[in-house]
Amino acid sequence: MSFRSDPQLQSELLEWCREAVIDPAHALLLTGVPQNTETACIEKVAESVKLFGRVRVRDSKCGATPTTLLVLCECREVVDPTNCPEELHPTDGEEAWMIILATERESAHVAPAEFADKLSKFLKDEGKSMTDVHALFSPQNANPSSPESIIRAVGEILEKTVRPSSDGSAYRRLRTFSGIVPTPVGEETMDHWIEQAKLMISECECSEKEKRRRIVESLKGPALEIIKAVRMSCPDAEALKYVEALESTFGSSESGEDLYFAFRLLRQCPGESLSAFLRRMEKSLTKVIQKGGLTSANADKARVEQLIRGAVESDMMLLQLRLRERKENPPTFLSLLNEVREAEEIEATRRKITATAKPIHLQEESICPTVVHELKAEIQELRA
Repeated sequence: MSFRSDPQLQSELLEWCREAVIDPAHALLLTGVPQNTETACIEKVAESVKLFGRVRVRDSKCGATPTTLLVLCECREVVDPTNCPEELHPTDGEEAWMIILATERESAHVAPAEFADKLSKFLKDEGKSMTDVHALFSPQNANPSSPESIIRAVGEILEKTVRPSSDGSAYRRLRTFSGIVPTPVGEETMDHWIEQAKLMISECECSEKEKRRRIVESLKGPALEIIKAVRMSCPDAEALKYVEALESTFGSSESGEDLYFAFRLLRQCPGESLSAFLRRMEKSLTKVIQKGGLTSANADKARVEQLIRGAVESDMMLLQLRLRERKENPPTFLSLLNEVREAEEIEATRRKITATAKPIHLQEESICPTVVHELKAEIQELRA
């Protein structure tokens, strides 16, 4: 057995990966690294192996001797045991660094049960099932259960589901979130981070494994500790479970009913535009619906009712929008927001014109006395 397949070192590497929240398929352990070696030097030597891609040192600890280190590295690419070298040579004359991987070089014959488990896990990560595999078998294939047929079908699924590497690196990364209050500079607040994470989960077409990775790489501090606890209790937890665990830990403990009452107490602030008040209302209303304080079917009606009640600074604009007459058939949020914005633009234009118009003041001395007398007489008749 080679040093690279030492079960004890492999077990230590797997445990280290769990503690550092690193995918073992992207991890490698370097042994025999001199204690005074700089991190940048270790990364440069490891990146000399092109199949690793970009390499980052995640942690280190004392090695087999006091003068050497065990170094945990994370690679951008998946480490292929069949093509990975057994050692790295930093410079001429120095002792080589041994490479330990989390998995051994697999033999040519894989046990049927093991192959079935791996295939099932792969299909689950890609959002597929065995039905999709069987649907790709050609009618002329007499033995759809043969390994060749299954491999061919899985290959076709890969062609349809796997995105080019450029697509995987083009997404906008989630900003850092730690759960520390007050929010440190450069980090995202809890509400904004939760919204972005949920949007990524629902809209992104990548695998469940990739979604979990994107969430974990944006966390640190107390938030990362929560995810470690979730992974320990449920290793197969979905990305949405990660977000729900963070929301329940760092989010508000108010019930849906409490949030609904708070929504009903919202009032327009002095100087706040009606559109800004409407957006502030919508943020509160969204939380009410998420907590079960109101059904989404009644959201439009509740929004209009609260806008009428709380917009104390925009009575004239509410009359123009005729919202009281439309309470039984209320508009959606986007339609209502567009109407409010148009009304505000019209009001701003009217005020601008009024401000630029200069009143004309006529001096009575410049007008003929007879004309002034006639005008005054007409005014008296009109008043009568």
